[in-house]
Amino acid sequence: MPRLSLLARLGLDRAELRAWAMYDWAASSMQTTIMVAVFPIYFVKVAGAHLVQSRATQQLATVNTVALVLIAVASPILGAASDYSGKKKPLLAAFMGVGVAAVAGLFFVHTGDLALASWLFILALVGVTGSFVFYESLLPHIAGPQEIDRVSTAGYAMGYVGGGLLLALNLAWIQKPAWFGLPAGPGLDESAATLPARLAFLSVAVWWVVFSLPLFRRVPEPPRKLEVAERRDEKPVRAAFTRLGETFRELRGYRQAFLMLLAFLIYNDGIQTIIKMATAYGTELGIGQSALIGAILLVQFVGIPCSFLFGMLAGRIGAKRSLFLGLLIYTAISILGFFMKTALHFYVLAGLVGMVQGGTQALSRSLFASMIPHHKSGEFFGFFSVFEKFAGIFGPLIFAGTIAATGSSRNAILSVIIFFAVGAAILTLVDLEEGRRQARAADEGAV
Repeated sequence: MPRLSLLARLGLDRAELRAWAMYDWAASSMQTTIMVAVFPIYFVKVAGAHLVQSRATQQLATVNTVALVLIAVASPILGAASDYSGKKKPLLAAFMGVGVAAVAGLFFVHTGDLALASWLFILALVGVTGSFVFYESLLPHIAGPQEIDRVSTAGYAMGYVGGGLLLALNLAWIQKPAWFGLPAGPGLDESAATLPARLAFLSVAVWWVVFSLPLFRRVPEPPRKLEVAERRDEKPVRAAFTRLGETFRELRGYRQAFLMLLAFLIYNDGIQTIIKMATAYGTELGIGQSALIGAILLVQFVGIPCSFLFGMLAGRIGAKRSLFLGLLIYTAISILGFFMKTALHFYVLAGLVGMVQGGTQALSRSLFASMIPHHKSGEFFGFFSVFEKFAGIFGPLIFAGTIAATGSSRNAILSVIIFFAVGAAILTLVDLEEGRRQARAADEGAV
């Protein structure tokens, strides 16, 4: 077997693969700066300044839920419509445009503008999540069976690079505005005081657009393929509903892909719970805000090499075994979290999360992509998006219930282990070769 070049081992040896991965670089800035680090604080302290902080936090949670429900309902329909119409890239561009415009609009949110902030955040979340349905549905069309794991992990690694770099720059000019020629010091009016954060929002919009261009230039639109009974002149939305109905009836025929989705839903619930509750748990233990933000950056930059390494590991021992390893490390993270006491402990746990977060997510994506019909990739990744977004609902509920029952957040962090155990158990039932055979057979029946 010929030795692979470094770029091939990384999953980036062709122009279309590098261009595809760059969209993760572009859009991850939205996730790090807007969804995780900067905007949530701005939403509570500036947009919701006229409310008690707990009410502003409640509003932020409500906004997240509204966006999640909207995209969960729309994703499968949009995915199926993109398959039927053969227009994955135009739909990706449309949703990206909505997200970019909404993020840029956050620049105009000032003190007390809670309604404006809420609606723009909903549109931004719908835009980025919807665009990822079409982005991920391109994966099985550009990557072959022997490289799909490496290409998927490369996308996550590039996301860590792009999101982490812009977040670091944003945090630098927010914390040290004078270094960048921005207004600084006491006595600033509201507009000047919030300018660094608002410029961070604007920078995300620019970053997202600029680094998305390679995908639109280099990644080809997949050829349109129809089911035998479909006509080319149907309306895409009507055809999408017809396809969805057929897929629900045929799920028994895609049993392996469905089992993968179910396993992913459960173990990803545990992963998302750790992501969502980590900073709150650290705050409760008395760890300072600067240490918490530093840990977020650590996850980003540890995730870069480790995501690539997971892709290489999958090439040696298989994606499924590599995924089991990731879930085992997450179990260890929960156990170590039970004993955590200091900021140093929190940094160690952040490093462990960075080791496995991108790899487990990327291999989940590539395993699923390898077991779905290519001509229905948009539709199936619409379902994948639903399962991905609903992951994290039950984990925080069990987390909160454990605290209520035992009075201890330490016990709650241990309760997350059940999601990794159950998800791994279902994953053992997935027969990859059978799933891939079913996908190939379905593609051969399309025209």
